[in-house]
Amino acid sequence: MTAQSALLTLTAVVLGLLLWQLRWVLLVLFGAVVLAVALDVLIHQLQSRFRLDRPRALLVVLATLLLAGVVIGQLLLPELFTQVQQLGRDLPQLINKVSTLLGQDPRLASINQAVSPGLNPDNLQSIGRQLLGVAGGAANSMVQVLLAMLLGILLVLDPASHRGMVLAITPRPARDLMLELLDESRQALGGWLSGMTLSATTVFLLTWGGLAVLQAPLPLLSGLVCGLLTFVPTIGPTAATVLPVGLALLQSPQLLISVLVFRLVLQNFEAFLLTPLLLRKTVNLLPTVALMAQLSLGALLGLPGVLLALPLVVVLQVVMQRVVVQQVMDRW
Repeated sequence: MTAQSALLTLTAVVLGLLLWQLRWVLLVLFGAVVLAVALDVLIHQLQSRFRLDRPRALLVVLATLLLAGVVIGQLLLPELFTQVQQLGRDLPQLINKVSTLLGQDPRLASINQAVSPGLNPDNLQSIGRQLLGVAGGAANSMVQVLLAMLLGILLVLDPASHRGMVLAITPRPARDLMLELLDESRQALGGWLSGMTLSATTVFLLTWGGLAVLQAPLPLLSGLVCGLLTFVPTIGPTAATVLPVGLALLQSPQLLISVLVFRLVLQNFEAFLLTPLLLRKTVNLLPTVALMAQLSLGALLGLPGVLLALPLVVVLQVVMQRVVVQQVMDRW
Protein backbone atom coordinates (compact mmCIF):
# COMPACT_ATOMS: atom_id res chain seq x y z
CA MET A 1 0.00 0.00 0.00
CA THR A 2 1.38 3.39 -1.02
CA ALA A 3 1.46 6.40 1.24
CA GLN A 4 -1.35 8.02 -0.75
CA SER A 5 -3.59 4.95 -0.38
CA ALA A 6 -2.88 4.78 3.34
CA LEU A 7 -3.71 8.46 3.73
CA LEU A 8 -6.99 8.04 1.82
CA THR A 9 -7.93 5.02 3.92
CA LEU A 10 -7.16 6.87 7.16
CA THR A 11 -9.17 9.87 5.98
CA ALA A 12 -12.12 7.64 5.12
CA VAL A 13 -12.01 5.96 8.55
CA VAL A 14 -11.79 9.29 10.40
CA LEU A 15 -14.63 10.72 8.29
CA GLY A 16 -16.77 7.64 9.00
CA LEU A 17 -16.17 7.93 12.75
CA LEU A 18 -16.98 11.65 12.64
CA LEU A 19 -20.23 11.01 10.78
CA TRP A 20 -21.18 8.33 13.30
CA GLN A 21 -20.57 10.73 16.19
CA LEU A 22 -22.73 13.31 14.41
CA ARG A 23 -25.48 10.82 13.46
CA TRP A 24 -28.13 12.60 15.53
CA VAL A 25 -27.26 15.93 13.95
CA LEU A 26 -27.54 14.34 10.51
CA LEU A 27 -30.85 12.73 11.52
CA VAL A 28 -32.25 16.10 12.60
CA LEU A 29 -30.98 17.64 9.34
CA PHE A 30 -32.64 14.96 7.23
CA GLY A 31 -35.87 15.36 9.20
CA ALA A 32 -35.69 19.08 8.44
CA VAL A 33 -35.22 18.30 4.73
CA VAL A 34 -38.32 16.04 4.79
CA LEU A 35 -40.35 18.79 6.47
CA ALA A 36 -39.01 21.38 4.02
CA VAL A 37 -40.05 19.23 1.05
CA ALA A 38 -43.53 18.78 2.53
CA LEU A 39 -43.91 22.53 2.97
CA ASP A 40 -42.43 23.15 -0.48
CA VAL A 41 -45.13 20.98 -2.08
CA LEU A 42 -47.82 23.13 -0.47
CA ILE A 43 -46.00 26.35 -1.39
CA HIS A 44 -45.78 25.33 -5.06
CA GLN A 45 -49.49 24.50 -5.09
CA LEU A 46 -50.25 27.93 -3.64
CA GLN A 47 -47.89 29.80 -5.97
CA SER A 48 -49.37 28.06 -9.01
CA ARG A 49 -52.78 29.55 -8.18
CA PHE A 50 -51.83 32.94 -6.76
CA ARG A 51 -49.05 35.44 -7.40
CA LEU A 52 -47.19 35.22 -4.13
CA ASP A 53 -43.50 35.32 -3.40
CA ARG A 54 -42.02 32.52 -1.33
CA PRO A 55 -41.98 34.22 2.11
CA ARG A 56 -45.65 35.22 1.82
CA ALA A 57 -46.62 31.79 0.48
CA LEU A 58 -44.77 30.13 3.38
CA LEU A 59 -46.54 32.44 5.85
CA VAL A 60 -49.94 31.55 4.33
CA VAL A 61 -49.15 27.81 4.44
CA LEU A 62 -48.02 27.94 8.08
CA ALA A 63 -51.04 30.04 9.08
CA THR A 64 -53.39 27.65 7.25
CA LEU A 65 -51.82 24.61 8.91
CA LEU A 66 -52.01 26.28 12.32
CA LEU A 67 -55.66 27.27 11.78
CA ALA A 68 -56.54 23.78 10.56
CA GLY A 69 -54.79 22.29 13.59
CA VAL A 70 -56.74 24.54 15.95
CA VAL A 71 -60.08 23.73 14.30
CA ILE A 72 -59.43 19.98 14.20
CA GLY A 73 -58.14 20.14 17.77
CA GLN A 74 -61.33 21.84 18.99
CA LEU A 75 -63.44 19.23 17.22
CA LEU A 76 -61.48 16.11 18.15
CA LEU A 77 -59.33 16.82 21.22
CA PRO A 78 -62.13 16.73 23.85
CA GLU A 79 -63.31 13.32 22.64
CA LEU A 80 -59.71 12.18 22.23
CA PHE A 81 -58.82 13.17 25.82
CA THR A 82 -61.88 11.31 27.06
CA GLN A 83 -60.87 8.19 25.17
CA VAL A 84 -57.27 8.41 26.39
CA GLN A 85 -58.55 8.57 29.98
CA GLN A 86 -60.81 5.61 29.25
CA LEU A 87 -57.80 3.73 27.86
CA GLY A 88 -55.92 4.39 31.10
CA ARG A 89 -58.82 2.86 33.04
CA ASP A 90 -59.20 -0.12 30.69
CA LEU A 91 -55.50 -0.95 30.34
CA PRO A 92 -55.08 -2.73 33.72
CA GLN A 93 -58.21 -4.76 32.99
CA LEU A 94 -56.84 -5.68 29.56
CA ILE A 95 -53.48 -6.76 31.05
CA ASN A 96 -55.25 -8.90 33.63
CA LYS A 97 -57.41 -10.52 30.97
CA VAL A 98 -54.43 -11.28 28.75
CA SER A 99 -52.57 -12.64 31.78
CA THR A 100 -55.52 -14.91 32.59
CA LEU A 101 -55.67 -16.21 29.02
CA LEU A 102 -51.94 -16.88 29.02
CA GLY A 103 -52.11 -18.59 32.40
CA GLN A 104 -54.59 -21.14 31.08
CA ASP A 105 -51.88 -22.68 28.88
CA PRO A 106 -48.83 -24.14 30.70
CA ARG A 107 -46.71 -23.61 27.60
CA LEU A 108 -47.25 -19.84 27.90
CA ALA A 109 -46.43 -19.63 31.60
CA SER A 110 -43.13 -17.84 30.97
CA ILE A 111 -44.89 -15.19 28.88
CA ASN A 112 -47.48 -14.80 31.62
CA GLN A 113 -44.74 -14.19 34.17
CA ALA A 114 -43.17 -11.58 31.88
CA VAL A 115 -46.50 -9.81 31.46
CA SER A 116 -47.41 -9.79 35.14
CA PRO A 117 -44.30 -10.33 37.30
CA GLY A 118 -45.98 -8.90 40.36
CA LEU A 119 -45.32 -5.68 42.22
CA ASN A 120 -42.57 -5.51 44.77
CA PRO A 121 -40.16 -2.75 45.86
CA ASP A 122 -37.48 -3.92 43.44
CA ASN A 123 -39.92 -3.92 40.51
CA LEU A 124 -41.28 -0.51 41.47
CA GLN A 125 -37.76 0.92 41.64
CA SER A 126 -36.92 -0.58 38.26
CA ILE A 127 -40.14 0.77 36.77
CA GLY A 128 -39.37 4.21 38.20
CA ARG A 129 -35.93 4.23 36.58
CA GLN A 130 -37.45 3.17 33.28
CA LEU A 131 -40.07 5.91 33.48
CA LEU A 132 -37.37 8.51 34.17
CA GLY A 133 -35.41 7.22 31.17
CA VAL A 134 -38.51 7.41 28.98
CA ALA A 135 -39.24 10.96 30.17
CA GLY A 136 -35.66 12.03 29.43
CA GLY A 137 -35.77 10.42 26.00
CA ALA A 138 -39.11 12.10 25.26
CA ALA A 139 -37.73 15.51 26.23
CA ASN A 140 -34.65 14.95 24.05
CA SER A 141 -36.84 13.85 21.13
CA MET A 142 -39.04 16.94 21.57
CA VAL A 143 -35.98 19.21 21.36
CA GLN A 144 -34.83 17.40 18.21
CA VAL A 145 -38.30 17.76 16.65
CA LEU A 146 -38.36 21.49 17.40
CA LEU A 147 -34.88 21.92 15.90
CA ALA A 148 -35.93 19.96 12.81
CA MET A 149 -39.02 22.17 12.43
CA LEU A 150 -36.96 25.36 12.71
CA LEU A 151 -34.36 24.09 10.24
CA GLY A 152 -37.10 22.94 7.86
CA ILE A 153 -38.68 26.40 7.83
CA LEU A 154 -35.29 28.02 7.21
CA LEU A 155 -34.55 25.58 4.38
CA VAL A 156 -37.87 26.08 2.61
CA LEU A 157 -37.63 29.85 3.01
CA ASP A 158 -34.61 30.02 0.67
CA PRO A 159 -34.04 26.68 -1.10
CA ALA A 160 -32.10 28.24 -3.98
CA SER A 161 -29.25 29.36 -1.73
CA HIS A 162 -28.97 25.94 -0.12
CA ARG A 163 -28.99 24.24 -3.54
CA GLY A 164 -26.26 26.62 -4.62
CA MET A 165 -24.21 25.72 -1.55
CA VAL A 166 -24.49 22.01 -2.38
CA LEU A 167 -23.50 22.66 -6.00
CA ALA A 168 -20.58 24.82 -4.92
CA ILE A 169 -18.95 21.97 -2.99
CA THR A 170 -19.56 19.55 -5.88
CA PRO A 171 -16.75 19.07 -8.45
CA ARG A 172 -17.53 20.97 -11.65
CA PRO A 173 -17.85 17.86 -13.92
CA ALA A 174 -20.50 16.41 -11.58
CA ARG A 175 -22.59 19.54 -11.04
CA ASP A 176 -25.12 18.78 -13.77
CA LEU A 177 -25.65 15.31 -12.32
CA MET A 178 -25.96 16.74 -8.80
CA LEU A 179 -28.58 19.23 -10.02
CA GLU A 180 -30.57 16.36 -11.56
CA LEU A 181 -30.23 14.34 -8.37
CA LEU A 182 -31.56 17.22 -6.26
CA ASP A 183 -34.54 17.76 -8.58
CA GLU A 184 -35.42 14.07 -8.83
CA SER A 185 -34.97 13.49 -5.10
CA ARG A 186 -37.23 16.42 -4.29
CA GLN A 187 -39.86 15.17 -6.75
CA ALA A 188 -39.73 11.59 -5.42
CA LEU A 189 -39.79 12.65 -1.78
CA GLY A 190 -42.60 15.15 -2.35
CA GLY A 191 -44.66 12.53 -4.19
CA TRP A 192 -44.08 9.97 -1.46
CA LEU A 193 -45.09 12.42 1.28
CA SER A 194 -48.24 13.48 -0.59
CA GLY A 195 -49.26 9.90 -1.29
CA MET A 196 -48.60 8.66 2.24
CA THR A 197 -50.45 11.64 3.77
CA LEU A 198 -53.55 10.87 1.68
CA SER A 199 -53.23 7.18 2.52
CA ALA A 200 -52.87 7.83 6.26
CA THR A 201 -55.84 10.22 6.27
CA THR A 202 -58.00 7.66 4.45
CA VAL A 203 -56.99 4.89 6.88
CA PHE A 204 -57.75 7.16 9.85
CA LEU A 205 -61.24 8.04 8.60
CA LEU A 206 -62.12 4.49 7.53
CA THR A 207 -60.85 2.99 10.80
CA TRP A 208 -62.70 5.56 12.87
CA GLY A 209 -65.94 5.07 10.95
CA GLY A 210 -65.67 1.27 10.79
CA LEU A 211 -64.96 0.85 14.50
CA ALA A 212 -67.81 3.24 15.32
CA VAL A 213 -70.18 1.16 13.19
CA LEU A 214 -68.99 -2.01 14.93
CA GLN A 215 -69.49 -0.21 18.29
CA ALA A 216 -65.91 -0.98 19.29
CA PRO A 217 -64.47 0.97 22.24
CA LEU A 218 -62.38 4.11 21.68
CA PRO A 219 -62.82 4.31 17.87
CA LEU A 220 -61.32 7.81 17.51
CA LEU A 221 -58.14 6.95 19.42
CA SER A 222 -57.73 3.66 17.55
CA GLY A 223 -58.31 5.36 14.20
CA LEU A 224 -55.74 8.06 15.00
CA VAL A 225 -53.11 5.46 15.99
CA CYS A 226 -53.79 3.40 12.85
CA GLY A 227 -53.58 6.49 10.64
CA LEU A 228 -50.30 7.72 12.11
CA LEU A 229 -48.67 4.28 11.92
CA THR A 230 -49.52 4.10 8.22
CA PHE A 231 -46.38 6.22 7.74
CA VAL A 232 -44.40 3.18 8.97
CA PRO A 233 -45.32 0.58 6.32
CA THR A 234 -45.12 -3.15 6.98
CA ILE A 235 -44.52 -2.75 10.73
CA GLY A 236 -46.88 0.11 11.55
CA PRO A 237 -50.29 -1.22 10.41
CA THR A 238 -49.70 -4.55 12.13
CA ALA A 239 -48.66 -2.87 15.38
CA ALA A 240 -51.64 -0.47 15.15
CA THR A 241 -54.07 -3.40 15.00
CA VAL A 242 -53.07 -4.46 18.52
CA LEU A 243 -54.92 -1.51 20.14
CA PRO A 244 -58.43 -1.95 18.66
CA VAL A 245 -58.21 -5.75 18.87
CA GLY A 246 -57.08 -5.62 22.51
CA LEU A 247 -59.86 -3.20 23.43
CA ALA A 248 -62.42 -5.38 21.61
CA LEU A 249 -61.22 -8.32 23.72
CA LEU A 250 -62.63 -6.53 26.78
CA GLN A 251 -66.10 -6.56 25.24
CA SER A 252 -66.62 -9.98 23.70
CA PRO A 253 -64.90 -12.60 21.53
CA GLN A 254 -67.39 -11.86 18.74
CA LEU A 255 -66.42 -8.19 18.66
CA LEU A 256 -62.74 -9.17 18.70
CA ILE A 257 -63.22 -11.32 15.58
CA SER A 258 -65.21 -8.57 13.85
CA VAL A 259 -62.57 -5.92 14.58
CA LEU A 260 -59.75 -8.25 13.53
CA VAL A 261 -61.43 -9.10 10.21
CA PHE A 262 -62.17 -5.40 9.59
CA ARG A 263 -58.56 -4.40 10.24
CA LEU A 264 -57.20 -7.19 8.03
CA VAL A 265 -59.45 -6.15 5.16
CA LEU A 266 -58.49 -2.48 5.62
CA GLN A 267 -54.77 -3.31 5.84
CA ASN A 268 -54.87 -5.27 2.58
CA PHE A 269 -56.89 -2.50 0.91
CA GLU A 270 -54.30 0.08 2.00
CA ALA A 271 -51.24 -2.04 1.20
CA PHE A 272 -52.25 -3.52 -2.15
CA LEU A 273 -54.64 -0.94 -3.65
CA LEU A 274 -54.69 2.49 -2.00
CA THR A 275 -50.99 3.18 -1.42
CA PRO A 276 -49.76 1.69 -4.76
CA LEU A 277 -52.44 3.73 -6.55
CA LEU A 278 -51.34 6.96 -4.85
CA LEU A 279 -47.62 6.29 -5.37
CA ARG A 280 -47.72 4.80 -8.88
CA LYS A 281 -46.33 7.98 -10.51
CA THR A 282 -43.71 8.82 -7.88
CA VAL A 283 -41.84 5.97 -6.22
CA ASN A 284 -42.14 2.21 -5.96
CA LEU A 285 -40.53 0.70 -2.89
CA LEU A 286 -40.16 -3.04 -2.58
CA PRO A 287 -41.58 -4.31 0.75
CA THR A 288 -38.34 -6.20 1.46
CA VAL A 289 -36.25 -3.04 0.99
CA ALA A 290 -38.63 -1.00 3.14
CA LEU A 291 -38.63 -3.58 5.94
CA MET A 292 -34.84 -4.01 5.95
CA ALA A 293 -34.36 -0.23 6.03
CA GLN A 294 -36.72 0.09 9.00
CA LEU A 295 -35.05 -2.74 10.89
CA SER A 296 -31.55 -1.45 10.19
CA LEU A 297 -32.15 2.20 11.08
CA GLY A 298 -34.33 1.15 14.00
CA ALA A 299 -31.46 -0.90 15.41
CA LEU A 300 -28.99 1.95 14.89
CA LEU A 301 -31.08 5.00 15.79
CA GLY A 302 -34.21 3.75 17.55
CA LEU A 303 -37.70 5.10 16.83
CA PRO A 304 -36.50 8.21 14.89
CA GLY A 305 -34.60 5.90 12.55
CA VAL A 306 -37.74 3.83 11.93
CA LEU A 307 -39.78 6.96 11.15
CA LEU A 308 -37.22 8.40 8.73
CA ALA A 309 -36.21 5.09 7.15
CA LEU A 310 -38.70 5.26 4.27
CA PRO A 311 -37.99 8.89 3.24
CA LEU A 312 -34.27 8.06 3.29
CA VAL A 313 -34.83 4.98 1.12
CA VAL A 314 -36.82 7.10 -1.34
CA VAL A 315 -33.85 9.44 -1.75
CA LEU A 316 -31.29 6.62 -1.82
CA GLN A 317 -33.29 4.85 -4.53
CA VAL A 318 -32.95 7.90 -6.77
CA VAL A 319 -29.22 8.13 -6.04
CA MET A 320 -28.70 4.42 -6.71
CA GLN A 321 -30.53 4.60 -10.03
CA ARG A 322 -28.84 7.77 -11.30
CA VAL A 323 -25.31 7.18 -9.96
CA VAL A 324 -24.63 3.51 -9.26
CA VAL A 325 -26.73 2.01 -12.05
CA GLN A 326 -26.43 4.57 -14.86
CA GLN A 327 -22.99 6.04 -14.17
CA VAL A 328 -21.16 2.92 -12.96
CA MET A 329 -22.87 -0.39 -13.70
CA ASP A 330 -24.28 0.47 -17.16
CA ARG A 331 -20.90 1.82 -18.34
CA TRP A 332 -19.10 -1.16 -16.84
